[in-house]
Amino acid sequence: MATRRLALIPAAGGGRRFGGDVPKQYADLGGRPLLARTIDRLRRALDLDGTFVLLAPDDAFFDAVVGVQPGVEALRCGGATRAETVANALVALAGRCAADDWILVHDAARPCVPFAALRQLVDELEGDAVGGLLAIPVADTLKRENPLAPGRVLRTEDRAGLWQAQTPQMFRFAVLRAALARPGALAATDEGWAVEALAATGACVAPRLVAGSALNIKITFPADLALAAAILADQEQRR
Repeated sequence: MATRRLALIPAAGGGRRFGGDVPKQYADLGGRPLLARTIDRLRRALDLDGTFVLLAPDDAFFDAVVGVQPGVEALRCGGATRAETVANALVALAGRCAADDWILVHDAARPCVPFAALRQLVDELEGDAVGGLLAIPVADTLKRENPLAPGRVLRTEDRAGLWQAQTPQMFRFAVLRAALARPGALAATDEGWAVEALAATGACVAPRLVAGSALNIKITFPADLALAAAILADQEQRR
């Protein structure tokens, strides 16, 4: 049986830092909901066997704002954390997935991930036993704040070898499910962190880093929408 590729888009959060009258994932981005643009980006770039949007159980916006789309299924499996939401989705999909199937997890708030970066992630990980993630090397000087003197620098951190994680993050179904089932895993802020912890036990190798793009911004505050709209317009013009 051929290995399948399924996309999960966690969209169960309320986006407290974003503010506004609706959760961040439903904010207007150039005349369309942010979440709808993210869904389209994945489906246009990749040959997916299924796309699942992971919603809070009481989500009152998806059906009205995004609505039914071919090949897209909503799972009302949202948990207290992103990791718990993804873990719940893997449990729900267990009967529909083989151990080696690819699970591609992508932030709902990253609508600008370049098509080339998405395809490179898939191509570079094709034969990998575990999987990996898009990331970019840290370029800026890093300062650590002094906890005893807030607002003051404690020291400059060495940035050599540091990468800034992005999404998508793509892992084999069995690997990701095992990683998120470990004690403490539901506190992980991304799937790579959970798989790293599993690798530390000797159960698998560590995730691979695949070069991403600075254009793959994550919308956190309302002002980010204007930047995302500009990036999307430029990308569409170049296609």
